[in-house]
Amino acid sequence: MSGAVQIAARKAAARRAALARRKAAQDAGAARRANECLLELLAPHLGRPVSGYMPIRTEIDPRPAMRELARHGPVGVPVIQGPGLPLEFHRWTPEAEMRKGPFGAPVPARAEPLEPGVVILPLVAFDARGCRLGYGGGFYDRTLERLRACRPLLAVGLAYAAQQADELPVEDTDQPMDAVVTEAGATWFGPDPLAAFL
Repeated sequence: MSGAVQIAARKAAARRAALARRKAAQDAGAARRANECLLELLAPHLGRPVSGYMPIRTEIDPRPAMRELARHGPVGVPVIQGPGLPLEFHRWTPEAEMRKGPFGAPVPARAEPLEPGVVILPLVAFDARGCRLGYGGGFYDRTLERLRACRPLLAVGLAYAAQQADELPVEDTDQPMDAVVTEAGATWFGPDPLAAFL
């Protein structure tokens, strides 16, 4: 079995286990605390363009934080352009008309592209190194690589604490997070890449 096949198999097993933990961890109070911790972490960056996401499956709903962030600056949500392509981000407001996008996640009916300086990431699992496991499509990895090649970017995962794994399998194309926020608080994996611009 090749190394790539082994990593794919390990990721699939980690994904199954983490999805079960995320489902069991669902709790309105924990999600509310995670949103509060997210706003605390992003307080120095109010007004910067931010991307949130429209929750699917058992993901934590970031819209409470997104509504507050939208009071200070532009907020976008990801829009899938096609297999193998990076995401685009379109402007979102709490009042925006939405339509069904790929994989069932709503997207703004009116396409107004936005380039975020802060990206809030949904995830299936994370580890203590800042590695992130998603659904396997690689959309965020390609997107973070593109954005980071152009400017400093803050990538923040949003998860339940129960989604932490011991050590996730990693490939060269996997993009690390700068921080993760759970109901237990924020964890940084390095310096804030936007700190020099405060």
